[in-house]
Amino acid sequence: MADIQIRSDVTAKLVNISANDAMVAKAARVSTIGRNSAADDLPTERLINYLMRDRHGSPFEHTSFTFLVEAPIFVAREHMRHRAGWSYNEESGRYKELEGMFYVPSSDRALVQVGKPGAYSFKGGSDAHFARMASNMLEAYGEAFLAYKDMLKAGIAREVARMVLPVGLFTSYYATCNARSLMHFLSLRTISEGSRFPSFPQREIEMVAERMERELALSMPHTYAAFVKNGRVAP
Repeated sequence: MADIQIRSDVTAKLVNISANDAMVAKAARVSTIGRNSAADDLPTERLINYLMRDRHGSPFEHTSFTFLVEAPIFVAREHMRHRAGWSYNEESGRYKELEGMFYVPSSDRALVQVGKPGAYSFKGGSDAHFARMASNMLEAYGEAFLAYKDMLKAGIAREVARMVLPVGLFTSYYATCNARSLMHFLSLRTISEGSRFPSFPQREIEMVAERMERELALSMPHTYAAFVKNGRVAP
């Protein structure tokens, strides 16, 4: 079996930001500059809550967050389904030799699906479930990475050799978004009792979303508070 590395976590590191509540308020007020508008007199916190409540979303687009994400390929593919307001650049298996870093869920990850499609939930598995999952994953990852390395050693192009690798392989990518698109992502990729609409994300992409949510809460506290107060619905 090939020498592989295992991770049970993901990362979403904020590497660049141009985002604050004041910019949202400025963008909202520009439409009424020179006019007598009640919105001009609202404190920033109340103005932002008004924008969120009444779904005036464009002022939130004058912000920018860039994250460096390290996650399994299957997470990246889910993330990149979010297209409006997002930009991505991912490491390429065509141009670099890929590292043997693979994902195995931690022992507290729910493993057993209960119910029918469209009406199911997950519950924690037994020690036997976890042992079988981990053993099968390690064996499959090892064999796949061994085949990958063997093809590279034989001179087969990286873009061909990579075809044997599974979606549990870690990838890294930059993801840039504005606050409006980030809130939309959070509304779909997190589970919260306060959500107006239920969401059923896979746990691994929720882990990415949770890390991004912390950055939104820190950098734009009024926006984040209004997002939560109004049912976690993106404006």
